[in-house]
Amino acid sequence: MIWLRNWAFMLVFYTISVPIVVTVPISALFGSRAVIVHSTIWTRFHRWCARVILGVHIRIEGTRPTEPAFYACKHQAMFETLELQGLLDGPAIVLKRELADIPAWGWAARRYGAIVVDREASAKAMRNMMREASAAKATGRSILIFPEGTRVLPGEHPPLKPGFAGLYRALKMPTVPIACDSGLVWPKKGPKLPGVITFRFGEVVPPGLPREEAEQRVHAAMNALD
Repeated sequence: MIWLRNWAFMLVFYTISVPIVVTVPISALFGSRAVIVHSTIWTRFHRWCARVILGVHIRIEGTRPTEPAFYACKHQAMFETLELQGLLDGPAIVLKRELADIPAWGWAARRYGAIVVDREASAKAMRNMMREASAAKATGRSILIFPEGTRVLPGEHPPLKPGFAGLYRALKMPTVPIACDSGLVWPKKGPKLPGVITFRFGEVVPPGLPREEAEQRVHAAMNALD
């Protein structure tokens, strides 16, 4: 039954996603707001497929600020990369360069407001990332980063990448850590399982703290569900 649900999910979600994804460059011609709306339609469809076909539901714990914020989320599955787009009202998302370099789609991602991060973390790349993030902040948008840099297994707690500290210092926004346990039902390998994925909004970390303290508080709150 679990595999049947997974096959049905792949058939329905990916079949419908193809025209949605390939037409996003058309929306991009009309500016960032159009791409955000386009993306929100896709993420809501993803949530529907997860709930109805796979039996995956979400639970929200804690509260998020009403004003724009800098969100730092645990990353265990593709699920949260889509879910948080809608849950956080279309934030500007820090995106690895490999995705931003995909022809047409990468251009649309930049029109959406994606903030490109280079894993080599050169000084020039860091400056570009902070400039793009500051531009997104100026439009009144929240910023979302997965500061561990890649998907990790439940129970793994790698250190935060340098890009988090750079953006925390440059943006001077309230920082909200988000714990997420998606890997328990949406594993990197094997079938997706019915269950509940929890997003826990942690205590707001104010701007201006020393780097070590800010990182420690965010790291601990991100891993609160492990």
